[in-house]
Formats: sequence, C-alpha cells, structure tokens
Amino acid sequence: MPPPSQSPPTDERRPRAMVIDRAWRDLGARPGLESLSGPGGAPLTRTVKLIVLPLIIRPALRPELAADFLGARDVDQLDSLIRESDGLLRATAQWFTVLKKTRRALGVRAGNPQDLYFQRCFELATEHGAPSAASGADALARSVVEDIADAGGGRTVEALKEYLADIDRRTRLDARLAEAWDARRFVPDADASEAAFHLAAEVLDACAAPGSGAEAGMDTGSSAFAVLRAAGHGSRLGQAVWKPADGVWGRAGLPAHLGLSAHPVPARPEVGRGASTATLPAPFDRTLFERLFTVLQASAHREELPTVPELVRREVGRSCAPLGLYDESLRVAVVLGGRLAVGLDPLGLGAPGGDPLGHVPPGHDPLGHGEAEAGRTAAHRIVNSRWQREASVLRARRMTVSSRPDPDGGQLSALAQDLRTPWVAYMRRLWVRLHGRDVRDAALPDAGSAWTVLDGVARSVMMDHRARVRAALRALSTSTATARVTVAPEPRSA
Repeated sequence: MPPPSQSPPTDERRPRAMVIDRAWRDLGARPGLESLSGPGGAPLTRTVKLIVLPLIIRPALRPELAADFLGARDVDQLDSLIRESDGLLRATAQWFTVLKKTRRALGVRAGNPQDLYFQRCFELATEHGAPSAASGADALARSVVEDIADAGGGRTVEALKEYLADIDRRTRLDARLAEAWDARRFVPDADASEAAFHLAAEVLDACAAPGSGAEAGMDTGSSAFAVLRAAGHGSRLGQAVWKPADGVWGRAGLPAHLGLSAHPVPARPEVGRGASTATLPAPFDRTLFERLFTVLQASAHREELPTVPELVRREVGRSCAPLGLYDESLRVAVVLGGRLAVGLDPLGLGAPGGDPLGHVPPGHDPLGHGEAEAGRTAAHRIVNSRWQREASVLRARRMTVSSRPDPDGGQLSALAQDLRTPWVAYMRRLWVRLHGRDVRDAALPDAGSAWTVLDGVARSVMMDHRARVRAALRALSTSTATARVTVAPEPRSA
C-alpha cells in the first residue's frame, strides 16, 4: 500500500520537512549545532536522515509521524520531540567535532565522516553526555574512530588504489575488460520501448496513486513490474544504449542514455588510476577505479562489501553489462526512472526544454505517449507538484523568462537552465543508487521498493538544487554588500 505521505496537503496539514526545519532553526538560534547544520541554519540532509528521523522521531514507533504532511496535533508532537532533544543534539554535535579532530590526527581519510560518525555520536551523547562531561573523552573518541576504520576490513579507496597500481594486474584487467566488451550480446528487437514504457506507466501510476483504491493499484503495479522484469526490458534498454539510437524515450532529440554518457554511444570502460568527486564523469564514462571509488567513498557499512579484489573482479563484468548493472530488477528501475525523468517538469513549462511561458503546441505530446496530460502518471504529478512549489524553482523560472541580465554573471541562469533538462541530474543520481545496490546484491523485489528509490532520488535532486540556488543567492548578496562598502577618506594633513 502506498505510504500516507503521498496524500496532498490540506489547509490544516503542514509538511513534515517544514516542521523539522522550523524547530531546528529555533534550536539553532543559540550556538552549538553548527556541525549538524548547513550555512543557512537548516539541518543537514544527513542530520535529518541519520539522526532526526530514525533516532528522535522514530516513525516506526510513531506511525502518525511517518507521513510527509501532518495534522496540527502531530505537528505539535514532532516539534516537542525535537525541542526536548536540544541538549542531546548539542552533545552529539560536540562529539562529532571531537571525532573529526581525532580522525584527522589518526590520518583516517576513507568514508564520509557524517555517514560514519553521526549515529555513533548520538550514541555517545546518549550514554556519556557532552564530551566535556565524559571521563576519558579523547580515548573514547580514538577508540570509536579506530573501530569504525577497522570495520572496513581493508575495503578503502587507498586499498583499491594500491591494488590497481600493479602494472601486470592492470594489463590483465584491461584485457578482461576488452574481452567482456567484445562479448556483449545485441538482441535484434532491442527497441521495445513502447511496450516497456506502457508497463512502466502502469507501475508509476499504481505506486504513487493515493486513495482508497491504492492497495489494488499496488497489486497492478507489482504485476506490471514483474512483467517488465521477466521480459528483460531493462536488458533490452541497455542493449539499445550500445547502439546509435534516437527516440528511445518516445521523443526525438533525447539521448538514449539520458545523460548517463557524454558520448552518443558509450565507450568501453578503462581501468583508471584515480578519482575525484569534483571531476567524476557521467556514469557510463567512468573507469573501473571511478565506479568503485564512489562505492567505497560513500559506504557507511564497508564491512558488508566484498573484498577489494572481489569488488574489482565483479566490476569488470558489471561495467560491460547492460546499463552497467547485473540485476534485472535494477535495470527495470532504470526503465521506470527514465519514464519518470522525461516527464519531470520543475519549471512548469509543459515539457522539458519547452516554451519558457509554458505554451504547448496543439497536438504536441511532451512525453511521446498519448495526449500531453494523459502521458503524465500519478508519479509525475506528485514529483512535479512538489518541485514546482520550491521557492528556488520559482526564482529559476523567473530567470528563464526575464529579459534582464543575470546579476551574478550567469550562475543563477545556469541553475535555471539545469531545470530545463532535469532528467540529467535525476538519472545520474538514480544510477549511482542502483549501482550501489547492485554491488551489495540488494535487488528491488517489487514495485513498492522501486518507487521508494525513485521518489527518494527525486527528493534528493530537488534538495541539491535548492542548496545550490541558496548558495548562489548568498554569494550574490555578499558581493553586493561588499560593493556598497566605501573606503573612508584619509585625513588631510594640516
């Protein structure tokens, strides 16, 4: 059954995210929560995901707080839970600062500190209070950092770099990549998009549709998901991407891979020597090293991963498999994600890349499936409605129709243009999530689990764009204030 969070808000209901944000900002009015907060004072995304939701709100025990929109009584309860945790949260923030200092002193670099330490810091705060009140806080912090580092069992970026540094091993791996790439199979009827996208629309409609008939709808979605999986539509799409193709997604001009490669047809992956999060190419263009770098860098439970040699061995075959994934359910999720992505319309233009004023030519179908409105599923309506309410998107929309020059020299305009091709950011983030699941052999068993991933990626992309717009506006505000500062004249000599 779809979660109650998909029901639209009413006048008496408020978004849970807004309630959390407001309660947090009230707490943050006093110093002490900076390490858990963003530059604007809001809680970090990982703070909400790793601390506030699972450890304070605990929706599994309080199902009334699991919805995205809350009634007045639930709003008061959630607000009270966060405010009552003020001291515990400040102690958590202090422990996080201590653990980061200890991490630097020990030379530990693997993993994201927030992913690795946030929940452990909450545990330390619960058991020992603030570090200043704990006996032997430094030794305790050192023990925690070493324990987490050792838990990886050598599954680190440094270990990967050392493993791939051997010249003979690199030569053998390159030969295996070439062999696996040449052994790819191409199915003659790889262009089965019409049937695949019809089924994908059924899944997206069923999973996201609210109301009393939701349970029956979920059965329909699960049935369509099972057909997609059994027929190998994910594999067929991946094989279509290996050939020059147009109109795969029902609309001419869209790349077959929806931005997952910078090339018309993805090239054979290389072994690679290094990686940087700031310069990672599109997923299909990444080297073996870059693909595993993202897994090792982002993983909070590296001990659950295969060893580095096994990771590399499996990734050779995976990188040459359709869509760069082994599991068919995850490939089907790419089909579903692509079907959702091509209908994303943050600016409300009627179609990605359409008329800035939102005019849709008569008879034009933005999605390429039936009439324009009929092509939108319940999932499209939910995600687009959520996105179009964003203040950052409204600002970006004004930028697309304004004849005035961009005041910051193009940064805001560039962010607005990103919303004209929303499928790029969406598909890249979706692929990374699915790749991480594939490495861990975490298939998607049904339509409901697939929708959880698809909707989560949409929220993540939206919040990321919101943060980038806010950062651009802060930079613009700072530069404007600096330009207004006048230098006092030097005193004249007598």
